[in-house]
Amino acid sequence: MGWAEIRHPFHPRRGQRFAVLKARYVAGVDTLILRDDGERLSFAIAREWTDLAAPNPSQRVDGSTARLDLGSLCDLVALLEILAARSCGGLVK
Repeated sequence: MGWAEIRHPFHPRRGQRFAVLKARYVAGVDTLILRDDGERLSFAIAREWTDLAAPNPSQRVDGSTARLDLGSLCDLVALLEILAARSCGGLVK
């Protein structure tokens, strides 16, 4: 099934690649069963902790999570005021 690299920042095996034996859902979590040839064992890990995770639309290229800043919130308020004025015939509270 290929290979997976552990990407979770606090996992002790972060940065290591393992062969994927199978994928399954365990208690509703998309899980990969990986093989560690060095220790001759297999272990389970959440897919989202690996490089095989589905892309996160709120994550930036550098890995940080996108958040609204003050400028974006002020722009949103201004837009809502304009839309409210249009729907109320020009009356804004």
